[in-house]
Amino acid sequence: MRKAEVYRSGILAGTLTEETRKHFVFRYDDTYFNDSLKPAISLTLPKNQKEYSSEFLFPFFFNMLSEGVNRKLQCKQLKIDEEDNFGLMMATAQYDTIGAVTIKPIAAK
Repeated sequence: MRKAEVYRSGILAGTLTEETRKHFVFRYDDTYFNDSLKPAISLTLPKNQKEYSSEFLFPFFFNMLSEGVNRKLQCKQLKIDEEDNFGLMMATAQYDTIGAVTIKPIAAK
């Protein structure tokens, strides 16, 4: 299992967990969820429920990844399997992303 913190404009919005390669969970942080002034991180993950589950990496997060030659190059340089979407997202979406959302890996305990 791998986990990452999801930030919107530098504020912790929730956690994204890869429980298995076929099961992902996004959960809004309690403080973020309860603040009516904070927007949802995406239209596909509205703040009307606290936890979302999926058999694949949520499209919102998948769309943060590079494609084609750039993806191949990133995977080669970072030594990440090209099929490991979650690993690639954790390695490349920490700082400079398009939009307000960044992803920070949570170290395994």
